[in-house]
Amino acid sequence: MKQTRMDESILVCVYYGPNGERLIKRGGKIAKLLQCPLTILTVDPQPENEWDIEKVRYVDRWKELAKEYGGEFMIKYNEKRPVAKVIGEVAKQKNVTQVVIGQTAHSRWEEITKRSFINILLKEIPFVDLHIVSVPRELKEQAGHYERGIRAYLRQEEEGLRLCFDHTDEEQVYDGIFYKEVGTDFDNGIFKFMKGGQTLEVQVVDGWVKNWELNGKDH
Repeated sequence: MKQTRMDESILVCVYYGPNGERLIKRGGKIAKLLQCPLTILTVDPQPENEWDIEKVRYVDRWKELAKEYGGEFMIKYNEKRPVAKVIGEVAKQKNVTQVVIGQTAHSRWEEITKRSFINILLKEIPFVDLHIVSVPRELKEQAGHYERGIRAYLRQEEEGLRLCFDHTDEEQVYDGIFYKEVGTDFDNGIFKFMKGGQTLEVQVVDGWVKNWELNGKDH
């Protein structure tokens, strides 16, 4: 069994967008080469219940990659402090020696491309080496296809699984988050929930779950 080096520790900083996966893979390869701990960090100014479905999917993928590389995934929700402060705090807690960040990024992480941010970050953690990875600049995101998620439930009926919003309903079998499609008066969208320790998502059309089997029933 290989021993983990404790004199080296890698921190990968990612934010909402497809570039995060590339950064995690880069940091994961470095950690594997050095046989040292790996931490993946994302910082978000919003609370988790205000995330849209696209952001949730990115985070789910990052969690998978963290597990694949044997790393720890950390999320700082509802964070109002400067990004450099948060990175510095985590780096000190984890005894980080190397930080991986993107040269260009989405939203708040665009600060990272500016020399001023690098200087601020180095003042927070002067003891680390920075790996600034060149990533392609993303096209501006199109308007979201889904509204903000709301708490909802799945109820078992004779015809199949039906979406409901009453938490006192005794027939409910799963609770989760429903993301309604933009521009529709019907309950069409995506329902995300936990089952067997995994995050699952199913399609909902006019209030009914489509093409998913539960307890031997497929609506």
